[in-house]
Amino acid sequence: MSVPYLLSRIAVMALVTYLIRMLPFVLVRRKIENQFVRSFLYYIPYTVLAAMVLPDMLFATSCIWSAVVGLAVAAVLALLGKKLITVALCACASVYIAELILGLFS
Repeated sequence: MSVPYLLSRIAVMALVTYLIRMLPFVLVRRKIENQFVRSFLYYIPYTVLAAMVLPDMLFATSCIWSAVVGLAVAAVLALLGKKLITVALCACASVYIAELILGLFS
């Protein structure tokens, strides 16, 4: 692969990435008043994060049941308003314990 080819590809990717981030600021100059659009834009980051993380979360362990246990523990602690580090550590510990218990029965 030649250097000019590589640099041109990097430039195109940088331009496309910059355009995607810059266009909303250029096109929308005033505050968005529509409540539906505002709530839709508010929840997009959470939705994208869930869509990216959830499949890997369920298939990261040796057994899907231990993953479900970890997901349930994380969901309950998050709904109770616990801090992120607490949720993550408790979910990891519950997956580890579930793997140990499931390992005894197999």
